[in-house]
Amino acid sequence: MLLELRAENYAVIDHAVAGFGPGLNLLTGETGAGKSILIDALVLLLGGKASSDVVRFGAEKAVVGCVFETTPGAEAILDENGIDTAGDEILIRREVGANGKGRVFVNNQPATVTVLKQLAPEIALVHAQSETLVAFDAAQQRLLLDRFADLSTDDVKEAFDRWRGLTAQIEQLQSAEQDRLRLQDLWSFQAKEIRDAVIEDAAEDERLETEKRVLANAEKLVTAASAAQDLLYEAETSAESLLGAALRQVEDLARYDARFEETAQQLKAAKAGVEDAAGTLRSFAGEVSASPERLSELDDRLAMLIRLKRKYGATLAEVIAFGEEVSGKLSELENRDARLVELEGQRGAAAKAYRAAAERLTEERQGAAKKLSKVAEKQINELAMNAKFSADVNADKTEAGWTGFGWDRVECRIATNPGEPLKPLTEIASGGEMSRVMLALKVSVEEGASGAAKRKKAALPRTLIFDEIDIGIGGRAAEAVGQKLKALSRAQQVICITHLPQIAAFANQHFLIEKAERSGRTHTGVRKMEHEERVEEIARMLSGASLTDTSLRHAEQMLAAAG
Repeated sequence: MLLELRAENYAVIDHAVAGFGPGLNLLTGETGAGKSILIDALVLLLGGKASSDVVRFGAEKAVVGCVFETTPGAEAILDENGIDTAGDEILIRREVGANGKGRVFVNNQPATVTVLKQLAPEIALVHAQSETLVAFDAAQQRLLLDRFADLSTDDVKEAFDRWRGLTAQIEQLQSAEQDRLRLQDLWSFQAKEIRDAVIEDAAEDERLETEKRVLANAEKLVTAASAAQDLLYEAETSAESLLGAALRQVEDLARYDARFEETAQQLKAAKAGVEDAAGTLRSFAGEVSASPERLSELDDRLAMLIRLKRKYGATLAEVIAFGEEVSGKLSELENRDARLVELEGQRGAAAKAYRAAAERLTEERQGAAKKLSKVAEKQINELAMNAKFSADVNADKTEAGWTGFGWDRVECRIATNPGEPLKPLTEIASGGEMSRVMLALKVSVEEGASGAAKRKKAALPRTLIFDEIDIGIGGRAAEAVGQKLKALSRAQQVICITHLPQIAAFANQHFLIEKAERSGRTHTGVRKMEHEERVEEIARMLSGASLTDTSLRHAEQMLAAAG
């Protein structure tokens, strides 16, 4: 949902801020007041083309910004582009300089127009006289039909991913023979080098480093161990002899006073500990010997292990894992023919499963397309049009046409005048007609029936913006447009510019675009109107600049009837 739109020094706007709400947001104002300028500013924020012509005369730059509620899809796009999320909102700002240079910011971080174009389908869809942002292409039409029929493509996607993954494995094995031989030679060398090293385990290098340190300092270590052993056991006043003397004295005390029995036990334990430590030191001193030959062996072995780590991994564990991986690849290459036969069989089964799932989806879509054609044509013709409408589903069953959404191409076709052939919807010449058709389609999808029951859908996150939707209509047709906009706004936020009071009466939020002259300059502003102001605005739209009691009463009645 669009929460806020602001513009500074944009066209005739010096500073304007509009805070939008849920439901139907309508913008009205005198002809030429600048209503479409706000829509143009929003188009710019969604990746539209920028021009220095939009910079207000005398200003250095134009600045437009908006705040949208975020969606999971939008957050994924930001993450892919390295842009941090900002809570539950997405902040977009775009600057256009008088010199033609511009800058884009998303969540106050530098971004590109490409990022805005990626975000646009997730957050808003604009239908305007001059432009339809996020063209209503085949993918959009397919999504619309699937939503109308509440269809799931999960089974097809799962089957397609399985088939595509197997195809990729087969293509890799069938790569050029020269590349295969080159890889085989490389992997054979790598596997042999790691295998010939006969690495004991992932901690071998750590054990060898410890042994090397000991051998390199053998004389010093033997001296220290011997000295410590003397102090503990061999010397006349060794720790062992002193503890023995103390133990004998305490044992004498314990014969007379039981309190010293525990002390005697402690001294016995200490004496035994000293004896054990002395034994360990004696053994160590006897085992350590300076061996230049062994030290040289250790240096050579460690150098080889370091070389392997430099080439294949930071640790021996990674080197071992790399060797196992390369051996597996080598085995697969050496057994290429047998593996290809196995993969071809698996791919054949995956293709069969995909065809079955895609066929079922096609049947469901074709049935839904017939229903959508009838419902949408009725909705379209209630908006002052005399059109024929058809939603067609064409299946491309060749592998080139397979996708994760099935093999169907959905195309909406329309004839806006009697006697004309049906043409693709995107070829409608009138922007007003396109906006009305899109409105009718959206309402058909949100309120249409699937089978005998009404569907219960979750609200869509995108904001829908309609401009010039009321060109060439009035009376009952205008009221029908207002009712459909209101119905559509129950599922998602709708923003619409209108010149007709019949439509303006249905607004949940009604904004007035005003143009005024101050100090010889034209200024355009926007403000949300309360009930009394709405009555006067709708009365003005009914009777012109001069308000009358009749037009005011009529405006009150229209607002009451619209609910």
